Amino acid sequence: LAAKLPESDPATGEVKRPQFGTRFLTDPRQVFQHNAWDNVEWTEEQEASAKKKVLENSQPLPTEKQEEYEGRANEYWNDFYTIHENRFFKDRHWLFTEFPELAPQCSLNNDSHPQVSGADDSQQDSLEREQRIDVAALSLTDDDAPGSSATYRILEVGCGVGNTVFPILKTNNDPGLFVYCCDFSSTAVELVKTNPEYDPGRCLAFVHDLSDVEANYPVHDGTLDVIVLIFVLSALHPDKMQASIRRLARLLKPGGVMLLRDYGRYDMAQLRFKKGRCLSENFYVRGDGTRVYFFTQDELHEMFTEAGLEKVQNLVDRRLQVNRGKQLTMYRVWIQCKYRKAPVQPAKTEG
Repeated sequence: LAAKLPESDPATGEVKRPQFGTRFLTDPRQVFQHNAWDNVEWTEEQEASAKKKVLENSQPLPTEKQEEYEGRANEYWNDFYTIHENRFFKDRHWLFTEFPELAPQCSLNNDSHPQVSGADDSQQDSLEREQRIDVAALSLTDDDAPGSSATYRILEVGCGVGNTVFPILKTNNDPGLFVYCCDFSSTAVELVKTNPEYDPGRCLAFVHDLSDVEANYPVHDGTLDVIVLIFVLSALHPDKMQASIRRLARLLKPGGVMLLRDYGRYDMAQLRFKKGRCLSENFYVRGDGTRVYFFTQDELHEMFTEAGLEKVQNLVDRRLQVNRGKQLTMYRVWIQCKYRKAPVQPAKTEG
């Protein structure tokens, strides 16, 4: 077992960021000294063993069973939130470290993001101001719309009981901020709305099916600064993922970003599925009827770029979690992505 410090990818020059993890296992004998280790590299044997395990449980369930889980998806998620309610709420300590776009006074085009090609700083600032003015003018034509006067708009899709929304509202006191959040489950949305921290002046929670690309969002296309997808895309049927991402991309303003964190291929959760839980390749149904897909970086890259977005970040976060009481080691694999809509190019001057 080895763990490497973050380094640059020689092919892309992209730095594998150090934010999330600073605890690296250099001596395997110390594995039970802490609850978790960061940026763990897998050995070839581990990778082969994981592939073998997945292959053993790759026989899909009959079509009628698959259709039943698809048709009753809403029911299963409502049951999930009815059972767990706020017990499922966990404070995501990593949220602002990994996604500074959600923190106060953040410029989407700060140093960690690529600059507009050919634009110097003053052009860039002026361009961003123009975009904000245009968006403000567009939204102010509909004064009754929630968040119509906001200058920084965030949408979280698959908000659950508010694990991301409430930390944002609590941490980010930007007066121009407005947060939209939606979930497939009406039970989850009701839990968000009845939370004492829910502020209708700064937030709008609504029921929405991400996979229904014909359904309207309560915001105009081209008006969102940030869209957040945290462990939600994996709950969709794989056939519906691409169209859903394409629909979301339309909501972003030029320079706006989509942030994703989700399950990676061979995560511990995938390897733990027993036979008879596989719906299709890398797509499974849990005991409670909810479903989950396990991604590769390439699959997500293809989806985002096909939707017209450009890569800012696409990395695998491998962690080793330890149960010190039972002396067990568990490998987690998550994928984290940031993709953005290209900013408007500054007009070229003649001569």
